[in-house]
Amino acid sequence: MKEFDFIKNYLYRQQKDSDVLLGIGDDAAIVRPRLGWDLCCSSDMLLKDRHFFADVSPADLAYKILAVNISDMAAMGAVPRWALLSAGLPELNPNWLNEFCDSLFTLAKQFGVTLIGGDTTKGDLAFNVTIIGELPQGKALRRDAAQMGDDIWVSGTVGLAAAALNCHWKNIELPDAVFTLCEHARLRPKPRVDLGKALLPFAHAAQDISDGLAQDIGHILKASDVGADIFADCVPTLPALREILDKGVLYDYMLAGGDDYELLFTAPKSCREAVLAAGRMSNTPVTRIGKINDSGRLNLLDANGHHITLTSLGFDHFG
Repeated sequence: MKEFDFIKNYLYRQQKDSDVLLGIGDDAAIVRPRLGWDLCCSSDMLLKDRHFFADVSPADLAYKILAVNISDMAAMGAVPRWALLSAGLPELNPNWLNEFCDSLFTLAKQFGVTLIGGDTTKGDLAFNVTIIGELPQGKALRRDAAQMGDDIWVSGTVGLAAAALNCHWKNIELPDAVFTLCEHARLRPKPRVDLGKALLPFAHAAQDISDGLAQDIGHILKASDVGADIFADCVPTLPALREILDKGVLYDYMLAGGDDYELLFTAPKSCREAVLAAGRMSNTPVTRIGKINDSGRLNLLDANGHHITLTSLGFDHFG
């Protein structure tokens, strides 16, 4: 199979989108933004042996490379609309490609995303997705918008992906049933698009948790020039992990493990009921885990108010 056969036979699956004036097949795609909406653009690269194991299934791989990009849109409160996929593939294996593309387009359809272009080359499993979304003009959830007195919230549960990874690395052992839950969270994170949209009217700052909760809240604190207290024992995780893991290890996984792709956001204390309602409306659990203050630093506190020291604050590509 040749490159253009791959594009024609596997990637040219046009969804009906009246705002795509020209899709795959030309030198560039053409889309028409809607009046009164801002465009959000983001890009993520995933490399074999750095972001995923070489033996990952093509279905899980395709799901995750798109899901982590959709999650970036959720963190802005945006609706994902269009994506461009660039891929380095060692070979064009029809069975592998069928499984990969079926998974990719299933997730794209679920979130209303249209693939409008990209690039392919022969290489050792490397992927880059550029995603474009829309949100009402001037209404984005930004890192620099946290305010004094805000509550800090997180969606879903965190620490599961880190637990699964450390099980792969033989650092810990998990019962099969617990590992299965953690591995599913690692391979199939849930982009919280509906929650992000529901938070737009009242939430202040937000981002998704990719590199670790402590490191990612640090980005919000720096951009907003504020500090925060995070109450570690309030951070939601799988109950079984609390029973199995040493507390220090659990703190590391929950607060610095990353790969969770849950939403971390701030909102005024007066909006607590609105946040809970947004969680119910989007069928997403939300948990209050801390508060914004004027300390200028991040304080990680246990149930007794003692400061927690982590082995690291999160993932660093060059660390």
